[in-house]
Amino acid sequence: MSSDLASRVERKLDVRNKKKLDGAGQFWLVFRYFALTILFVIAALPIYIMVINSVKGITGVSQSSAFIPPTKLDFEAWGPTWDQLKVPMGRTLFFVLQSSIISAIIGAINGFVFAKWRFKGSTAIFTTFLFGMFIPYQAIMIPLTMFNQWAGIGGSIYVLVFAHVIYGIPICTLIFRNYYAAIPNELIEAARVDGAGMVRIFITIFLPLSIPGFVVVLIWQFTSAWNDFLFAIFLTGGSPNLAVATTALNFITGSGNQVYYGNNMTASLIVSIPTLLVYLFLGRYFLRGLLSGSLKG
Repeated sequence: MSSDLASRVERKLDVRNKKKLDGAGQFWLVFRYFALTILFVIAALPIYIMVINSVKGITGVSQSSAFIPPTKLDFEAWGPTWDQLKVPMGRTLFFVLQSSIISAIIGAINGFVFAKWRFKGSTAIFTTFLFGMFIPYQAIMIPLTMFNQWAGIGGSIYVLVFAHVIYGIPICTLIFRNYYAAIPNELIEAARVDGAGMVRIFITIFLPLSIPGFVVVLIWQFTSAWNDFLFAIFLTGGSPNLAVATTALNFITGSGNQVYYGNNMTASLIVSIPTLLVYLFLGRYFLRGLLSGSLKG
């Protein structure tokens, strides 16, 4: 027994000795950790500034002390700021959930068709879908506004639902198409032997297997729609009655020549909390969906 234990210790020591790096290896190891530390500081610095300045009160924030932690916690700015943001954030959640779910469903159907139902011209049509991902928002603002006015949704929150569904379909189609392409065709052939059509195959076979893909798509769409500013400010005309989370920040400025940075920092932090929570609690499912094939192909 003791000889077995000694042999295990010797093997572990041999492995450790083999893993020792030479001078060049140690340099690149230190360089990687140094680069990662710099990138972490750059990414975390805005969050740090928002957090420490949101607990300095309304008038306790200045440009000279923006990086200095507070001497005492003061949540005076949170109450008034939340009163101004709770309605726009509720409105944002309303249209973000609708646009994410609708675009995910349409993307799943399109992805299934392009992956498993090949027809004449399918490649050209799929390429056209992908081309929609590269059209900048600014290029379609005028025709999109004219269409919304013609459809009668120009003065409602559904104008944002429509815009994000249209712009979400290409990326959702690409994700689901690549996801479904990895599913064996033998499942379809077996279902056809049993007399199932394409609709039944999609509902009974592919949808139950699509949970990782839906997780990726919904998180992606939720984040992009929640953080959008251009569509929100352009299509709603900057109206306070249609203000969403990002555009509501424009109305939290102060009065006269006085800028209340405490309110601004608190508002920015409150608006960013939903997306932070999404990635905090669903981030592992997002990575799991990516690794399971959602973006392969």
